[in-house]
Amino acid sequence: MGKTVYKKLKGSQSFRQRLLLSTLSSTPITIEDIRPNQTYSGLAKHEISLLRLFDTVSDGCIVEIYETGTKLKYKPGTIMGGRVNHPFQCDVSRSIGYYLEPLIVLCLFAKEPLNIRLKGTTNDSKDPSVDTFKSAAFHILKRFGVDFEAMSLKIESRGLPPNGGGEVVLSLPIVQSLTAVNWIDEGFVKKIRGVTFSTKVSSQFETSMIRAARGVVNPLVSDVHIFTDHRTGPPAGNSPGYGISLVAETTSGCYISVDTAAAHVRDEDTSGLADDVKKDLMPPEEIGEGIANTLLGEIAQSGVIDSSYQGCYFFFVLYVLKMFPRFASENFPNMGLKLLET
Repeated sequence: MGKTVYKKLKGSQSFRQRLLLSTLSSTPITIEDIRPNQTYSGLAKHEISLLRLFDTVSDGCIVEIYETGTKLKYKPGTIMGGRVNHPFQCDVSRSIGYYLEPLIVLCLFAKEPLNIRLKGTTNDSKDPSVDTFKSAAFHILKRFGVDFEAMSLKIESRGLPPNGGGEVVLSLPIVQSLTAVNWIDEGFVKKIRGVTFSTKVSSQFETSMIRAARGVVNPLVSDVHIFTDHRTGPPAGNSPGYGISLVAETTSGCYISVDTAAAHVRDEDTSGLADDVKKDLMPPEEIGEGIANTLLGEIAQSGVIDSSYQGCYFFFVLYVLKMFPRFASENFPNMGLKLLET
């Protein structure tokens, strides 16, 4: 066997995208200078957790992290998918949504359909929530010919920062063929759906969020339904908090989503509670009104995909183009595939 040639990269930016494209293209990579001058240098805990997840769903993956954590060698293996028998614990500093974005794209091209149980934080204010994956992301995948009925994401327990405690079960099919997409018509909003949740706090927080959100969107859209998901006991995870997810469906089949959560957070540098942990959480009325206005802002941008998922599906489209060069040359003659080679 010949010597493995690693593509050299620098810095911590676009870490997930680099791993994803490396794996899909079977290109070994070396990443150097990972936060070398910061107080807490090297790979973050959630990035190490993501590497473990890629290793879990692959066969023959080789990961080498240097002692300082500022250099990484990654040789991708074969994407296997299949049923993962043991729950995977995601680092709680990032939401499960941080891991779902690359995992869903990756395992569509696995050897077997994926079934995996993920534990950690289900909702936070940084990453797309598990709720919007169910109500928006899966519909976008359907556009590309993925079997919608075979996709599922069951929320067995909620988990909020700083201690998580959430648990979801993801089932994902593999693709045998892909559908060419000409997606430029955003349509008009015909209905809005949403869900509020609360863990280890009063259910009245959800009522307040719904009332405030409806105060913004009801004068504009007649078909609005926002459901509640109040959790207590073990299904409520390990930390108190509350939040809301909203999705606007358009006449052309687009799903525009927004979400947020109010919970105490950890400082990413120290892993301790952040300085503002003693402050009261944002009032539910402000959260409901704020997220409704954010949804209107996303709709006003007239996109067929909201800003939360544009990056994820941009890489999905790139891979489709590489796998189907004839489709790429016919539909994107000036684009080329150089982005996958950089």
